[in-house]
Amino acid sequence: MEIAIIGTGFIGGTLGRALARSGHHVTFGSRHPGDDDVATGFSASVATPADALAAADVVILALPGAAVTEFAADNDDELRGKLVIDATNNMREPVTNSRASLPPGVRYARAFNTLGGENIADPVFGDGPADMFFSAAEADRSVVEAVIDGVGLRPVYVGPDQEQVIDCLFRLWIALAVTQGRGRRLALRLLER
Repeated sequence: MEIAIIGTGFIGGTLGRALARSGHHVTFGSRHPGDDDVATGFSASVATPADALAAADVVILALPGAAVTEFAADNDDELRGKLVIDATNNMREPVTNSRASLPPGVRYARAFNTLGGENIADPVFGDGPADMFFSAAEADRSVVEAVIDGVGLRPVYVGPDQEQVIDCLFRLWIALAVTQGRGRRLALRLLER
């Protein structure tokens, strides 16, 4: 799968390198592609955001939440019709996802925002991988599941248009890991009988 990772910080870099290791073709979108070494040592490349978007089947937004509006405005045409997985968190805002900042016509999914990056880098706990809860249209579910699998997490589908539920899980993770001081190596898991 051709995956564009927009953002080369801790989350974007961690996601992109994991996906490249699992066999996906990853292009990082960077404002400074010539100076960005996020792909060094991996079978991934770095390009401008527009070039990364051009060939992508899937786009993962791993930008600071406050940067999404400007990014979306600058890349409106390139984003239309794309499956965009929103991994952003607008930490101090009532709505933590960035769906409202994206252009109409984007196929929207919400994932990769309910765990610390440390858990994405090393997703396996004593009895198996951490769960990644996600929301997407039913038509995009299998693609998002494949991306989550590629990172090494267990996908748990919440349903279409359920980004607010996913955002509640983010707030729960923050309350437990950060506010209570339990530490960032904490993950949520769905248990079923």
